[in-house]
Amino acid sequence: MDQIIHIIDFEGSTQTGVLEWGIVSIQGENLLEAKTRLCGTKSSIDVMDSEQHGITSELVAECPDFAHDFDLFSQLRKSGPLCAHNASVEDRFLKSTWSYTRQSPDFSNPKEDRLLTSWGPWLDTLSIYRRLYPDLDSYQLNTLIGLFGLEESLNQLAQEYCPKERIRYHCALYDALASALLLQRLFSLEELNGLSLFQLFTLSAGSASVFNERRQQELF
Repeated sequence: MDQIIHIIDFEGSTQTGVLEWGIVSIQGENLLEAKTRLCGTKSSIDVMDSEQHGITSELVAECPDFAHDFDLFSQLRKSGPLCAHNASVEDRFLKSTWSYTRQSPDFSNPKEDRLLTSWGPWLDTLSIYRRLYPDLDSYQLNTLIGLFGLEESLNQLAQEYCPKERIRYHCALYDALASALLLQRLFSLEELNGLSLFQLFTLSAGSASVFNERRQQELF
């Protein structure tokens, strides 16, 4: 896989907006870059939310808010497709801050040379694993990481790239690294040898109709 892919995870809520983002950029089995930051908010952070992601109002009091990062995310969108685990959540966070991005390639359709101003189409590791492994009991990140023996790799990457106080699930970069490992795992599977970007988009389709439409495009 030669195409650069950007795996994204956000922590936050509808009320607070994005409180933390994590980005992992990969090219095939190579990890190119991993970065993260906390984001400020003008809204109070719910206690239950804080217990889940570990972010408090005091922790982000001096942080610039997420709206400052448009240039970063628009450049990511122009250079490669965005990917997340349950991508509809990340898409909503982006759209609630910026309805559109700058004109960017439609990486999902290599046969058409067109530009889009949307944040998608997205790659989605949740949808991909649901289609490849339809009989699993759970598709949560921690379940998939454990099931496919990726804990050691995740912990090693987390020690290298994550802030030391943010090495656990529901921390943005930790979750983005987990999603990246799940995606990269597919590139090494013999039965999926030669997996194309278009096939990844097909497996990522959020509905059966879009999935079938993309399968038809692949055939013809």
